[in-house]
Amino acid sequence: MSHSEPVLWLGVVSVLPEMFDALASYGVTGRAVQTGRVVLHRFNPRDFVLDGYRRVDDRPYGGGPGMVMMAEPLQAAIAAAKAQAARDGCQDVPVLCMSPQGRVLRQPDVQEMACQRALIVLCGRYEGIDERLIAQEVDAEWSIGDYVVSGGELPAMVLLDALIRLQDHVLGDADSADQDSFSHGLLDCPHYTRPPEWAGMDVPEVLRSGDHAAIARWRFEQQCERTRQRRPDLWDLWRKTTDA
Repeated sequence: MSHSEPVLWLGVVSVLPEMFDALASYGVTGRAVQTGRVVLHRFNPRDFVLDGYRRVDDRPYGGGPGMVMMAEPLQAAIAAAKAQAARDGCQDVPVLCMSPQGRVLRQPDVQEMACQRALIVLCGRYEGIDERLIAQEVDAEWSIGDYVVSGGELPAMVLLDALIRLQDHVLGDADSADQDSFSHGLLDCPHYTRPPEWAGMDVPEVLRSGDHAAIARWRFEQQCERTRQRRPDLWDLWRKTTDA
């Protein structure tokens, strides 16, 4: 595959599609979109509503606070996303929904998803989405943590950023993603750059030694110690995995 060919097709269903301008315009993700490595389409459910109010939400059955996103506009937007994907050569595209009720996203999940050629991501708003739409159209629900934000757009951008940076030829250094925190079950090691002394603190001597084997050992030891101290849950899981 040449560098000009897209490696990942993404469709986003959102009532606030402009929020994804940042993803498509800045940094690593922006370069990936602008160079065609990643194709990003946005589909606004309001564009599929026939009344003049472009209404996509209504009061919940059974009462209670807030509004619920209606199934029909979302289904139409998802259908449009699948049709666009088919025109672009992608079939059987899974639909993911960002939701506090979803499975909490981990780096191994992102690595597995990054092997997909195409994904559609549904962003909820208001009190939630009509459950019938979830049952009918959504293949998996994902959360970025045990807290609630105003809508699915920011979680979707977190997911897409994590996916895009794992694609071939997206990062400037192909080893960068492989050395990230969580990639092998441990947190990343500390990093230093110039000057060698700052605010009374020196760069560790081993990093200036030129001894690559010693540097590798030091970095691994730092990864282990940092994970043990800061994320004992990850440390216990890593030890169980490596002992198995």
